[in-house]
Amino acid sequence: CLSVCLLPGWQQEAQKLRFLASICTVCSTTSVDSTVWDMLYFCQLEVVETIEVLLQEEPAGHQGIMVQQQAMLAITSISRAGLLLQEKKNSLLYACFCSIFHLPPQEDTQGPDASLYSKTLATMDSMLQVLVRSAGTLGIVELQNILQLLLPFTNSQLAAVQERAMARIARLADFITTYSLPQVCPCFAQATVLRHQCSKTHQFVMLGKLVGHLTLCCTCKDKGTRHEAAEALHHLHTFVLQQRSRWPWLHDTGQLQLQEGWQATQPWQLLQTSHTGKIFLMFTKYLQPSDGADIILMAIKSFRAPSAYSISLAARMVDVLVADHAFQPGQVLNIMWAIYRSLPSVRAVVALKSLDRALLVLMGKHPSEVVASLLQCSPMCTHVAVAMWRAMMSEPQAAEKVLRELLSILMNQSLRKTSTSTKDNPRILSLAAARTINEILLQSICLWQVEAIFPQLFLALLFQVSFTTELTLQEVHIFWREHQQDLLTPIRSAVQSMRMLLCSMGFESQVLAIEAQGGWDTLLSSQTHLMGVRIIAREMMKTPSPLRSTIFCHLAELLSVEDPTWEMVAMVFFIEMLNCTNLSEELDRALEIFPMYLQSQCLGMPSLVLRAILRLTERPDTERKALVLLPYVMEQLQGADSDASAAALPVLGNMLRLLEGKTLSLTALPLADKLRPLFDDELDTVRELSIRLFQITMGLVVGAEKKNMRKKVWDSLLPLLFHLHDQDKSVAKASQEALRSAGQFLKWGQLVQLAETAQAWRICECLLARKRSRAKDYLCQSQTYLQSPQEALRREAVRFI
Repeated sequence: CLSVCLLPGWQQEAQKLRFLASICTVCSTTSVDSTVWDMLYFCQLEVVETIEVLLQEEPAGHQGIMVQQQAMLAITSISRAGLLLQEKKNSLLYACFCSIFHLPPQEDTQGPDASLYSKTLATMDSMLQVLVRSAGTLGIVELQNILQLLLPFTNSQLAAVQERAMARIARLADFITTYSLPQVCPCFAQATVLRHQCSKTHQFVMLGKLVGHLTLCCTCKDKGTRHEAAEALHHLHTFVLQQRSRWPWLHDTGQLQLQEGWQATQPWQLLQTSHTGKIFLMFTKYLQPSDGADIILMAIKSFRAPSAYSISLAARMVDVLVADHAFQPGQVLNIMWAIYRSLPSVRAVVALKSLDRALLVLMGKHPSEVVASLLQCSPMCTHVAVAMWRAMMSEPQAAEKVLRELLSILMNQSLRKTSTSTKDNPRILSLAAARTINEILLQSICLWQVEAIFPQLFLALLFQVSFTTELTLQEVHIFWREHQQDLLTPIRSAVQSMRMLLCSMGFESQVLAIEAQGGWDTLLSSQTHLMGVRIIAREMMKTPSPLRSTIFCHLAELLSVEDPTWEMVAMVFFIEMLNCTNLSEELDRALEIFPMYLQSQCLGMPSLVLRAILRLTERPDTERKALVLLPYVMEQLQGADSDASAAALPVLGNMLRLLEGKTLSLTALPLADKLRPLFDDELDTVRELSIRLFQITMGLVVGAEKKNMRKKVWDSLLPLLFHLHDQDKSVAKASQEALRSAGQFLKWGQLVQLAETAQAWRICECLLARKRSRAKDYLCQSQTYLQSPQEALRREAVRFI
């Protein structure tokens, strides 16, 4: 009989019943022929798939329902025998639920069919209980798997399907109060997570979802479903208390009173919304944050119109759980997504007010997570997001938190983090923050709070504009994908936010002045944005003195820690303010910061700082204070950055002019050492300036230092001689003048005379004739010029050798 399962076609109901009965017989009889048992064992997949096909067939009257009942008995037997394939279990159960739950309503059946209907549902309850028992130590996992499959049916549009599914949940809830599940860890029934480790296979992780759903279903439209939900909730609470009893130290008087009060409550009393709300509050004592988050998501979804449940109860659930729990970042993100997606469909005032309260409470407890989550939900700040921002900023303290979090995100633009996920990419979140600030300012909300952090916000948006020029095309697409029709690129969005901020704070005249100078347009290009920064800085110097001072101090604070993301923009703005302000404390801050940035690896930074120092050495009120930077400026001559050397040489010339006495002499000597290698620099400017500065140092050395300087001057003669043939006329002229000064320093009249007429070949002869002991040194020096990029210098080196 069992072999029939392998044959095609099913024409007779009786044949189906015999097939299913034979499975029950084989599974329940130990004395059965081993050949038949082996066939069942090796045909598990075919048997299960055949049963599934039978369940999916439309039942044909009385016998059809009997087939469905017999199919569940077969599943029960297979499960008891341990032959039910795990991978097919869910699809098989789903087929059972679809088949049985969609039978005609019970009131439409009479006579034998009515009795068979009841027996079929009882058979299903028995089957589900056997599945839990057969799972052994994984019983709690199996229970939750079944509940997960049942829950969607309780949301059916058909009242009969709702009630039947809910009744199965109620019977299972009753079952677990009488059937011991020793493998369940009672930690699930604690509001706080206890300090112990337990396997996920021992946790009742569905508690929150189940409590939330059953509570809402106690208010649904179908009376039968309401009754079954109330009964299920009643049994579930009993189960929770039973599990808590395994932890004796949790028992107290209040808990015992709670249990007695619950047991005295009849399920029908739960059908009153007010009482259901009270019972829900009793459950909240046992819910962990993850459970609370599950219920909040469920309740928020139920706000959508038209709602099948009591919106006032759902609102109460959200209010209580948001206030009671501290959530993980991922849970906060899920809640924010739920609000964002549901809000357009929410019509009830009580629900809207509940969501507003939830946003405020979450903002107070999890400010960073809430702000980051909403930016992820809507990087372009849609009208739905604007409504949520308004709710979060409806109180002054909350508004201040929102703005400070947005400011923090704006400043977290690290170019090193280039994930293409909105969640993991602070670059995209900072773009979203800039866009959001623009929308907040358009709404004219919390302007007092904006004013309080205006300097920081202004600079953050300025940095944002500059950073946006470095975005990849992929990042631009991620940011822009919601609203490409707006034709608003990320950088234009950032510039727009900055302009809006200035206008909102009353600086329209600065906005117009920057516009007149082309400042906004220059910001849009990575090639010209630093020019735009300078224009903006100059215009911001026309703002009131207290504001200027605050901006300057905030810049100094930011620059006290290196950050390659925005340090160049910050330094350009800082230096521009330094040029325009009356210096006092500001100069001291600059003198503290500049040494760090003279050593920066950021391309162009040392040159930028050196040009700022040069201007300080040219101002009578700052020149002497700038001398503290002399050692750091001298270090710039030793690096490979020719631009930095070119900027440092004029600064050193000005600083030497300010030194006096012994200090001047002691500075000139080591400076001469650093200047000599620069005679051969690739930049014409560096060669000329280093030679001219070397010429100056010869006249600054006094006393015992003169002896040391004489050796340095002798070492410089041959390089200076070769550079008389430099391709740059200014360098050749500087070399001629330096040779003349060297002759005067060495008191060598012939060299002075020959240098005045630039007689290079005669000078070569004089060098060898004056000190033949240096011939070997001259040979070594001249050999290096054989590799010179200038042909004239290579030729002169060959002639000299």
